[in-house]
Amino acid sequence: MNDVSDASFVRHGPAEPLSPVVLSVPHAGRDYPTALVSALRVPLAALKGLEDRHADAIALGARREETLFVATRPRAWIDLNRAEHDRDPRLDDGAWTHGAPLSAKIRSGLGLVPRRVGSAGDIWRRRLTADEVQQRICADHRPWHEAIAATLAAARARFGVAVLLDVHSMPPLGNPATAARLVPGDRFGKSAAARFLGRIDGVARAHGIKTSANTPYAGGHILERHGEPRRSMHAIQLEFDRSLYLDSALDQPGPGLDAMVRMLRDIIDAVTDEALPGAIAAE
Repeated sequence: MNDVSDASFVRHGPAEPLSPVVLSVPHAGRDYPTALVSALRVPLAALKGLEDRHADAIALGARREETLFVATRPRAWIDLNRAEHDRDPRLDDGAWTHGAPLSAKIRSGLGLVPRRVGSAGDIWRRRLTADEVQQRICADHRPWHEAIAATLAAARARFGVAVLLDVHSMPPLGNPATAARLVPGDRFGKSAAARFLGRIDGVARAHGIKTSANTPYAGGHILERHGEPRRSMHAIQLEFDRSLYLDSALDQPGPGLDAMVRMLRDIIDAVTDEALPGAIAAE
């Protein structure tokens, strides 16, 4: 089965979903456009701090028949987990606040187009024009969300329910012996039925991994936009501790990757079983 590609993302799997579970990886893109590189104030390597570094390797390894969307554009170009209106007036000439206070994310430099990256500081040499950002919205942001929405709608039409698993990664939260190493988020119950997080927690515990639901990451725009539990459309964010699957430098896939692939596969199977009880056993 051929993968279908777009300028800003790749869809793995058929147009007609074979599973109620749909996977997405919005922040692992490493295709840095020339227009971005030429406008940088910081070294290109500093932008790795905005990536969910190689989180796509977990999803690609775990996927079977599920439809999977992997963004190829980097988060520094445009953040698919922010709403179109989350534009930063300190960077973007097209930002319009309507007089409302800026969100904490925008104030910290993590709006629709990120302004800052960690300790490296401001990313851009200059302000971005309204048209530049609008072009990114039209070329990259909207097609991603339209494709996910269409696939979830098709999955629900076929199975009566659809579940989006949105795969991310996070820096270690503390001592690996005591801190959560997987954070499932459902916007505190707004984007998915609670029973799904219960199944995910059970799988993680079976793998010896501690979880912390919604803390400190409850999910962003992707869950807000695509999770509608009352309409049998569920959306869950999964934040994997990067030290679980990357090397000691947190840069390249490491010896723990296979274990995380197995855990995500078990999560997918558990979520599928919760959505369609008995379906896996009947296969």
